[in-house]
Amino acid sequence: MTSLSRRAALWALTGAAAGAFTARWARAAESALTFLAVGDWGRDGAFHQAEVAQQMGVTADAIGARFVLAVGDNFYEDGVTGVDDPKWKTSFEDIYTAPSLQVPWQAALGNHDYHGDTQAQLDYSKKSRRWRLPGRHYRWSERAPDGASADFFVLDTSPFVSSYWADGGAKVKVAGQDPKAQLAWFDDALGSSTADWKIVIGHHPIWSGRDDDDAAPDLRAKVDPILGRHGADLYINGHDHLLGHWESAGRHYVCCGGGSKMDDACDVGHGDFCSLRSGFTAFRLSRRGIEAIYRDYTGAELHLARIERPHAKAA
Repeated sequence: MTSLSRRAALWALTGAAAGAFTARWARAAESALTFLAVGDWGRDGAFHQAEVAQQMGVTADAIGARFVLAVGDNFYEDGVTGVDDPKWKTSFEDIYTAPSLQVPWQAALGNHDYHGDTQAQLDYSKKSRRWRLPGRHYRWSERAPDGASADFFVLDTSPFVSSYWADGGAKVKVAGQDPKAQLAWFDDALGSSTADWKIVIGHHPIWSGRDDDDAAPDLRAKVDPILGRHGADLYINGHDHLLGHWESAGRHYVCCGGGSKMDDACDVGHGDFCSLRSGFTAFRLSRRGIEAIYRDYTGAELHLARIERPHAKAA
């Protein structure tokens, strides 16, 4: 395992490089689609959740973020009990208060959300001005100011994890879900996309920064082949309480599970970045490429990842 202390010097160096880049990025935001992503966050402001939220507001304002991706485990430890659960206020509405964060929050469900009433998180979409969870899995489209098109696909990955079915789907309440039907929908939806960029969001990782993650093998077997078959560019996830970046077979995998409490260790493996600092990721998408900056709860910039495609560079 790669410890936080052993990588501190490297993070400082990459953070300095990213810092210079962010200033240019903010000035050029009018040419790109910009958004944030955060996962594993809902802890009543504890474990740096409130500080992460503050820095998200600063960053969203600087780059003109159009929306936020909430990549699951939205409420700890056991989801919500209904649309009037106090956690909506103490872990969401009273935490992400910056004017720049009053934009759509495109949400995914995580395994801790499945400890509670997942339907309530869908129903809250009808009550909230910004919470968007129209279905357990769904898609929507965006267009960057320079004309680049992007299709986003949100998956409900808990039903794909074999271990959650060991007790009949009782603890992580996936009983009654149909993973085969969801995968068939995803295969068809991703295959029908003609967008310049295809971005997939799911709570669980395909490539993990933890060597004990029991979900990643299931996601590699069930989801990753569909990504490859239809040319997905980017997969964004949480679940692992860390920030990380991996690349495999030309696809990029970004972990944004730093919204509050962090893991004890992370392994960069075949990737190029893994951090145990609570934080989030900001994205900039244009015809030329996608750029992701990882920021921590103090505002420090930890890493910059660039995603380029031949067709995008030629555009």
